[in-house]
Amino acid sequence: MAITIFARPKLQLFGVTTEYVVRKIGLSDLTDALRLGWEDFKAIPTHAVVLCLIYPVLGLVIFRMVLGASLLPLLFPLAAGFTLIGPFAGLGLYELSRRRERGEEPSAMDAMHVLRAPSFGAILGLGAILLVLFGVWIAVADAIYVATFGYAAAASIPDFATRVLTTPEGWTLIIVGCGVGFFFAVAALCISVVSFPLMLDRHATAIDAIRTSLQAVRMNPIPMAAWGVIVAALLAIGSLPAFVGLCVVLPVLGHASWHLYRKVVEPDPNPPPEESRLPIGHRYAADFPASLFPWSRER
Repeated sequence: MAITIFARPKLQLFGVTTEYVVRKIGLSDLTDALRLGWEDFKAIPTHAVVLCLIYPVLGLVIFRMVLGASLLPLLFPLAAGFTLIGPFAGLGLYELSRRRERGEEPSAMDAMHVLRAPSFGAILGLGAILLVLFGVWIAVADAIYVATFGYAAAASIPDFATRVLTTPEGWTLIIVGCGVGFFFAVAALCISVVSFPLMLDRHATAIDAIRTSLQAVRMNPIPMAAWGVIVAALLAIGSLPAFVGLCVVLPVLGHASWHLYRKVVEPDPNPPPEESRLPIGHRYAADFPASLFPWSRER
């Protein structure tokens, strides 16, 4: 009697293959992902806020640094450029959502388990690509400003705002800068929309994760474009009150990105068993500071 073995089909993309099955989604799935992200945030708000508090603080530091260095024209490109590295920055939030999805009650320390992920090297590699993309965007934005206004520095925020909003050169800067920034944002979205959750969840390589992300965008162009607009709009809203709103916007988007990944990529039909959570046990003073890191007690 013959035995037929069914193999997972591989998807063709630009002459290469990816083993992960991508689904078609609709705009309603984006709304549902945001709803689930909000539910995760409400369930573990303290952990998410603590993880994301660094971003508004970093934004304020950058704001002060830019003003002090007379580089005011780069303030907006720096703030907008964080959307390029946002998928990498959300790793801890993906892990919290993943654990809550499994019925656990995750703690803030659980977010640090991404450092032990089998694919952490691949995650760092793709994160480095996004950081390079961020650096290139800043350089291009500076070149656009110099080409428009020359090397003369803005004296103050009102002076800079007046030059940008009330002069033909300023409108040129806005149109060209936003147009070029749009292409950087599209590039980042295409290579990372599901890449980091996939590497964390399925231990995919960086190449396979990028292929799958590209396939997701190709199969769902309208929903993915709408997702990019939603992310940009929410980040802009969260940045308005001195970046403080990002304490809520960033964790919600991070959790929602995990649920979007779940909707786009078909789950593994035979997932490997998850390691069991070890009991905390007693902590002794002699174990400090190793006791701060729970995986240091695992064998």
